[in-house]
Amino acid sequence: MSKQNYDANSISILEGLEAVRMRPGMYIGSVGTKGLNHLIYEIADNAVDEHLAGYCSEIYVVLNEDGSATIKDNGRGIPVGIHPKAGIPAVEVVFTVLHAGGKFGDGGYKISGGLHGVGASVVNALSVWLEVEIRVDGCVYHQRYERGKVCGPLEKVGTCRKNDTGTTVTFLPDGEIFEKTIFKEDAIKSRLHETAYLNPGLTIYFQDNRDGISEKETFSEPDGIKAYVKELNDGKETVTDIIYFKKSMDGIEVECAFQYVNEFEENILGFCNNIYTQEGGTHITGFKSKFTMVINQYARELGILKEKDVNFTGLDVRNGMTAIVAIKHPEPRFEGQTKTKLDNPDAGTVVSSITNDEVQMYFDRNLEQLKAVIACAEKSAKIRKAEEKAKTNLLSKPKFSIDSNGKLANCESRDPSECEVFIVEGDSAGGSAKTARNRRTQAILPIRGKILNVEKASIDKVLANAEIKTMINSFGCGFLEGYGNDFDISKLRYDKIIIMTDADVDGAHIDTLLLTFFYRFMPELINQGHVYIATPPLYKAEMKKTDKQGKGGKKGDSVYLYDDKALEKYRQSHPSGSFSLQRYKGLGEMDPEQLWETTLNPDTRILKQVEIEDARMATEVTSLLMGSDVPPRREFIYNHANEAEIDA
Repeated sequence: MSKQNYDANSISILEGLEAVRMRPGMYIGSVGTKGLNHLIYEIADNAVDEHLAGYCSEIYVVLNEDGSATIKDNGRGIPVGIHPKAGIPAVEVVFTVLHAGGKFGDGGYKISGGLHGVGASVVNALSVWLEVEIRVDGCVYHQRYERGKVCGPLEKVGTCRKNDTGTTVTFLPDGEIFEKTIFKEDAIKSRLHETAYLNPGLTIYFQDNRDGISEKETFSEPDGIKAYVKELNDGKETVTDIIYFKKSMDGIEVECAFQYVNEFEENILGFCNNIYTQEGGTHITGFKSKFTMVINQYARELGILKEKDVNFTGLDVRNGMTAIVAIKHPEPRFEGQTKTKLDNPDAGTVVSSITNDEVQMYFDRNLEQLKAVIACAEKSAKIRKAEEKAKTNLLSKPKFSIDSNGKLANCESRDPSECEVFIVEGDSAGGSAKTARNRRTQAILPIRGKILNVEKASIDKVLANAEIKTMINSFGCGFLEGYGNDFDISKLRYDKIIIMTDADVDGAHIDTLLLTFFYRFMPELINQGHVYIATPPLYKAEMKKTDKQGKGGKKGDSVYLYDDKALEKYRQSHPSGSFSLQRYKGLGEMDPEQLWETTLNPDTRILKQVEIEDARMATEVTSLLMGSDVPPRREFIYNHANEAEIDA
């Protein structure tokens, strides 16, 4: 075996935006639907930054018939003058150079939420084509790019009213980059509505012109985050009024609204410069810790907590709370390019200080509201203690060890980074999978039938379910994040948790029940990309005779078909009757070699990674579809029946 030379010639230099096209996930998170929609958010966020700077009041987002998207604003318009260092128009710099824009140093923005000069150029790099139109000083300018490269000089193409200013960007996502190039309108509308809540003076117009139908919606929320909290609690029994405060300190603006409902859960959403921080960060930590401290102080002053009593935990104090914590920071630092967690220590300090002052000022004047909050904490503490006792009793019994009830066929490797566990429906499929697997890295966990719907069940029933206990013990990372804080993802035994069920209605139902369990009790498994859905084939087609037309191959040639569309395409490529067709009704009908070849082999299988694009929408839809309230679920299914598929 010859050795490869490693010298100066081995070092590649990627010119311009080539790095973005080679590693798109570094810039937009993924190349799935989530990353695709992210392109729209980046351009829209730039328009929102214009609003924050005081120059934009309207944004238009249009999904066009040809698959492209248009984002238009009435801001100042991207500068069109020649850049002193680059020697080209400033707009061309913005769209072709990474880390270029008005968000650095003494640029045009004190507060911004875009990707710090990366967003526009990244969208350009990941598009088949992008066109920008700028209205400024009574003139209209236009420039076109293709896959990140400029097609020609910036041109003046017309005139406009002097006060008609702004930027219009239209782009077509590149199918060479993205797995899908069809924008998901529900997620986009949810994000735009969220933006309107966070910016009371902004109006956003959405229009979907695809499929020959023009759907229009306007998002405008003059009451801001108070209206957001009200919407989040719609249909729930409220316990307190909406409590709101807004204040600035050390150049950081803090805005907060919260309300308690009669539910045993907390729902706290954090934002920094209009960007949703899904994993929280210093601003959320500052709010939570100080609020807990204040409530405990009041509880002792009122004699509700005696000297011998321990303090309420943070979970006790926040159970039933719906809160929005939104800050504006001049220099935000995030963990990761896609901004899921805020990392500024000063944000935590300022939020903590303002929360302390404003919350005490409110409760000093509204004693009944304070008592209602403390009553929620008392109720939560009692339930928590009862559940911790039930949890200890159920999970400490020896029979629930790692090979609970002998179900788990574990793998030989103990290196989590290379291990994966398949959750398989039924003993028949489980037996076939155990034979077919790679024993060194693949574990098989058969489950019987449909697991408990955790959305409708109490904690003690969840913990008493044999299938759920088996999964908890098999994964090794604990569970119930938020109920006792014993979930530790670093102890997860498998890098991939793969749901492998039959390709029928029952299999889809089991998928849904499992995903509901993961989402409610182990959300970090999904958030950190550990949950997948296997895609077994529906058919196996085998040639009966040689196709004389040369389209179908030779007798005995076979191919696996994963859906009805693939079958139809296969039929069209062969003369009638020239092949036999086997329909797999379940995984158990495959022999071990077929199961390995189609569903287990990492080199040939198809896996769908489960992602959460919009956490708020995911929570609402999960409650709607898996909860006890039937009429809203029936209406949702009726309205969305034509979209039915597992989009993972």
